[in-house]
Amino acid sequence: MSQLLKTCSLWLKRIPAFCITISMRFVAFDLETTGTVPGVDQIVEIGAVRFVNGQPEATYSTLVDPRRPIPPGASAVNHITDDMVRGKPFIENLLPSFSEFCGDDIMIAHNAPFDSQFLIADIKRHESPAPLGIILDTLPIARKVFPGLPNYKLGTLVQHLKIPTTDFHRAEEDATYCGYLFEQMVRRISIGGQPPQVTNLIALTGKPEIRFPQIVRQPKQMDLFGLL
Repeated sequence: MSQLLKTCSLWLKRIPAFCITISMRFVAFDLETTGTVPGVDQIVEIGAVRFVNGQPEATYSTLVDPRRPIPPGASAVNHITDDMVRGKPFIENLLPSFSEFCGDDIMIAHNAPFDSQFLIADIKRHESPAPLGIILDTLPIARKVFPGLPNYKLGTLVQHLKIPTTDFHRAEEDATYCGYLFEQMVRRISIGGQPPQVTNLIALTGKPEIRFPQIVRQPKQMDLFGLL
């Protein structure tokens, strides 16, 4: 367990509201990329944290070789450099293990369409396995649960909730913050210790249901002329 997870776990134990156990399992995830255009820009880091009953249970964290130089503007934000990703796995070699880690758990991300579209582009390009669970976006839910904040950036929400922090704009750390944010929101809208139904959480986003595509890989057609 990372130092951030240890610190957050101690923080939870000091808050009386967290004495109530919410029975819920989900995976919070985040990406770092070379830019903002899915299908054009590339993923350079994946971070995912599985939460069970309010506590982080397991993490998935890896750098990704994007097969191209990382623009200086992207490195200035996430502090990931070309040297850091050189020799790391390509995205098509990581998607199967990422999918296995996530399984059919609910998927959580802050501004989820952004991260999801990057993964969807690569899942389609490489005909890779994908997580099965529904994707929930914490951004629109936070707007309803915490009205009146100056903005709803992840950093602002984390500061508002006094969640312990280390770095921002690294995938595992941001996924961890997102998971704790979601956990706090669920507790605030739970009734009698029972978390809301997933359909109600989808309704809070104000958006249609989001899922990753499940692609059946097609066998390559044999080039008969190549055999002659």
